[in-house]
Formats: sequence, C-alpha cells, structure tokens
Amino acid sequence: MAGNASRKLDIVAQYWELLAQPDDPRSGDFGYSADDIERFGAGVGRSVYRALEDAADRMVDIRILQHSGVYPDYTKESSAIASGRSNVQNVTLELGDWWGSGIVHAKVWISDVKDIYIGSANNDWKSLTQVKEVGIYLTGCSRIANKLEIYFNNLWKLATLDPTAFTRAVWDEQWQANRTVPCWSHFIHYRQRCRSPLPHYVEVPHVTGYPILSDPFMFHIPLETPGYNSSTLLQYPSYLSFAPPELLFGKFLTDEQAWLDTIKSVKLGGTIRMSSMDWLGQSQYLKQTVYWPSLSSAISEVIFSKNASVKILVAYWAHNIENTDQYLKSLLYSNVLCSSSKYNNCGGKVQIKYYKVPGYNKTGPAKIHGNLTGNVYPGYTRVNHGKYAVSDVRAHIGTSNLVWDYFYTTAGVSFGTYNPVIVSQLQDIFEADWTSPYAVQVEPLQNS
Repeated sequence: MAGNASRKLDIVAQYWELLAQPDDPRSGDFGYSADDIERFGAGVGRSVYRALEDAADRMVDIRILQHSGVYPDYTKESSAIASGRSNVQNVTLELGDWWGSGIVHAKVWISDVKDIYIGSANNDWKSLTQVKEVGIYLTGCSRIANKLEIYFNNLWKLATLDPTAFTRAVWDEQWQANRTVPCWSHFIHYRQRCRSPLPHYVEVPHVTGYPILSDPFMFHIPLETPGYNSSTLLQYPSYLSFAPPELLFGKFLTDEQAWLDTIKSVKLGGTIRMSSMDWLGQSQYLKQTVYWPSLSSAISEVIFSKNASVKILVAYWAHNIENTDQYLKSLLYSNVLCSSSKYNNCGGKVQIKYYKVPGYNKTGPAKIHGNLTGNVYPGYTRVNHGKYAVSDVRAHIGTSNLVWDYFYTTAGVSFGTYNPVIVSQLQDIFEADWTSPYAVQVEPLQNS
C-alpha cells in the first residue's frame, strides 16, 4: 500500500517495531544473532519501513495516528519517518485521557482514499513473520475508504482537543460503573450532553447508551476475489463497525453489535466460528471491573434457539490473561444447560479450543544481563492473533480482542460482509486452524 500510494496515505497504529533491535538489551529481540534475525523474517519489516520512507520521499501526504507505543521504541520509527518531512504528520492519541483507560488498538491503512487494510497485524516485523494474523485488503473501494476516512478523521480531531474540556465523569447505568466518557456520549442523559465536535450519529429517543440498530448502514457493492476458486460480482451487503461508540457517525454499527449480529446470523442448525487472541467476560483495564455477558449470552441463545454449533478458537501463549480459562469453561456449561431437561428441544453445542503456536513458551530475549535465557523466538511472538467470526452467511474481520474494554474504551475497526466467497475463505482459514494439531480442546468444568 505504501508503494502504490500516489497522493495520500493514512495509518492508524498501536505501535511501531518494523525494525528489529537485536542489539538493544531492552528489546525482546535482544541477544539473537544477525542470522537468527534474518531467519525470523526481519527483512519483511525493513521492506515495509523503506516503502514508507519512499512514499514520504515521493511527497505522498502521510498522516500517522497512533497510541504512545510500547517499550522500548514507543514512537521512534514513526517520528523518524516524519522528521524533516513537511508532508508527514505524526500524531499520538491517548484514549486513556478520554475514557479513563484504553488505547488506539486499530490496525488500519488507507491509501489514496480507495485502497484499505483492516486486520489484526501491527506495524511490527514480528506481526508479519512470527505471529498468525488475519486481515482484509480491499482495492479500488473508494466508497468504503471514504467512510473509513471519516473514522480516521474523528480520531485525528480527538487528538487536537483538550480532553479536560470535553470529558465527564458519569455513572454508566448500562454497565453499572463510574467512568469517564466524552461529554457527547450517549451514556450521558441527552439533556446533559455537550454538542459533539464530530459528525452526527443517529439519536435513539428515550434511550441512554448505544442500543442495537435494526437497520444499520450497509454498502451494496460487488467485491471481486481474484486468485480464489470462485467469485461473484453480485452486490451482497457489507459494513464497517467501530469502537468506541462515541466515535460513531451516521448509522454505522458499534463493533459490539457487529460481533453480536454475526453470531446471530447463523442459520438453524448451522455453525458459527470465532477466533480471538483474548477472551474475557469482563473488563480488563477499567478501574472498576465491569461484567460483560454480551457475547456469551448471544452464543448461548443460538445454541438453544437455533440448535447451532459454535466453535471458538482462543490463543494460548506466553501472555495469557489469567482468568480466561474460567470464562471459557463457564461458557461450556451451556452444553449442560442445553441438555438439562428432557423437555428442552435443544440440540446446539459449543466447542472451544486453545491454539498453541509451536514455541509459544520459549519467547523473549535470547539473553538477559549477559546470560542465555533458553528462548528461541523473540518476545511477543508465536501467537494466533487474528480476531474474526464467520457464520454460514456472514464474515466479520476486526482488530479488537473479545474483552469489554476493546468495545467501549479502545479504538477498533471491523469489516464485515455477506459475500459468500469471502465467507467461504474465512471458514477455510478457521477450519485449517481448528483441525490442526496445534488446536487443543478446552475441557469443561468438573462436575461437583
């Protein structure tokens, strides 16, 4: 995308580590030899970085919007690209100043307002070579790109505003928590909201919060799928969804609704497949812990009412959230409830597997304080990082982990479609992982 850009390139990034740092003792790359680094694939990251430099030198207008980054590089690479180039703007947005917690977690590229990438891959050489990622690349889709650009501009506008003048501490009735939100949030009573500096979002009278929309905006455009064994030029509905909801505009979906609608799109007796790095039925970063049953409830609903089969893949890696297993096991209890009475007409089932990329437990710097660690891969690698869901009829590809914070305090974007070819592709991707020797069944809770 950097190589093809002729006029404009907008990038949303969580952090930047396109260049390997094997000589920096603070880095997860530290201690590996030059041969090791090349064998791991670091050249791919260098190529992307150079393509960005080349685009900047061709006087492509580049806007970079990012979180403050991660240790030890933070925004070093993006700042270097912007340094001395008037055509490159580099902005850091701290969502924690607006929502009390949260980050820019979206991974989005928009080239010439017609080509877009949305997916799980970070601007990190390891994401491109040592982490399993899923994304979608659309070319020549100016109608979709234009709408995605509005979301980018909303983030950009936020970075120019003083959060102390535009935030409120509120009691969130929906989530039963005290938290900080922008002053135009629908979690604030409509009479107490400020006027939003962002494009208008649909109002739902007499409702606080962001309820399910019965008729969200859909694109009706043909999507070609070159290189695949089938294609169609019929105009199946497609959509974009966004988080957090205060950045919505028009009649676009919240990211949470897009996930829920995908789950509930499963046909009677059909199958819904879901994959995420993280899964947690609560908040992770908010000061006051929020319980979040949305996805689990939707899954149980289709198991009961539609006799659906639900398959869930969750990453198992060096940085697992400690109570993920308990939430997954509690979801498996839906199978017990489904068959708990002879009067239940319930034939659905949920199955959950951990996906363990080989070497996940041997990641990190090769040396610490001059001593060999026994690690064989750089830090924060060897993980199934994709975030997507696919039913019999609908595909959803996103940037958010399945944890409350990613939908209510964190910047995330998803693309979804009813295009049957893309649905089939995503099903194939999932089944390849599901049936692999690296997918390990999550066992149910033991009966007391």
